[in-house]
Amino acid sequence: MLSKNIARLQELSRKPYFTLGDVAQNFSLQPASARVLCSRYVRQGLLVRFKNNIYTTAWKWESLTRQDLFKIANVLQVPSYISLMTALAYYDVTTQAQNNYQESVCLKRSIAYNVREAVFSYVKLQNRYYGDFIKKDGVFIATKEKAFLDAAYLFSFGKYKFDVDSLDMKKLGLKKLKSLLKVYPEKTKETVKRLCGI
Repeated sequence: MLSKNIARLQELSRKPYFTLGDVAQNFSLQPASARVLCSRYVRQGLLVRFKNNIYTTAWKWESLTRQDLFKIANVLQVPSYISLMTALAYYDVTTQAQNNYQESVCLKRSIAYNVREAVFSYVKLQNRYYGDFIKKDGVFIATKEKAFLDAAYLFSFGKYKFDVDSLDMKKLGLKKLKSLLKVYPEKTKETVKRLCGI
């Protein structure tokens, strides 16, 4: 029985993650029974739970790429997009991002999900500062200028720490930064001008 179930889990683990609904469908189970099955397999170490209803297999977990982790970060809280130092590292603007630490900004609530050795961190932004992200390779990610502004905005209000000296400011488009900066508070504008010399 277990080997048959493992084969079904193998099918599900072709993707970086799957939902409780996927398990129910794949195993021909009612949602309540699928939840019991998933809980048992999490306890047995066969499944890794990201949050309620979102899972991957233990063996898939070991081979997840940075891109896979970004996709998972996008679905753990919707809407959200990859930003801050995580996005700046993706664009090679900094070398200081931590491995297995995915930073996103969101509209709902600030929260962090600790999953084994990985962290999925979310910082809530007001609607007016949420935006200027793109979909790249199936992932919602801030433009490099917006990732920097998200960090600078939070930093200017003492809500975020980042190593300014690790940033290669020459890789940011100053014209775009100036354009995006218009909606931000004076405190953030002053911080950005000090950091970028604009």
